[in-house]
Amino acid sequence: MKLAKNLVVAALPLALLVGCETMSESDRSSVEKANMAAESAKADASQAVSAAQKAASDAAAAARSAEQAARAAEAAAAEARAAGDKADRVFRRGLRK
Repeated sequence: MKLAKNLVVAALPLALLVGCETMSESDRSSVEKANMAAESAKADASQAVSAAQKAASDAAAAARSAEQAARAAEAAAAEARAAGDKADRVFRRGLRK
């Protein structure tokens, strides 16, 4: 009895392994479909990553342009203030004469 029990315990995993070893045609097609879907998803993800990197690069360029525009506006405002001050001095000098 003990020998039969040991034989069953040893043979059962082998029987299960052989049974699981071969795939049916529907299983193969399901695996192939899943692999194709995974490849498609991988390609889509790669495209999304490249699009995101391009968007980040464009955003950084836009930020640099905005900073340059802000500096130019500050410089123009300073020049306008200086011109206004000079005009005021000329006007006051003209009033004193």
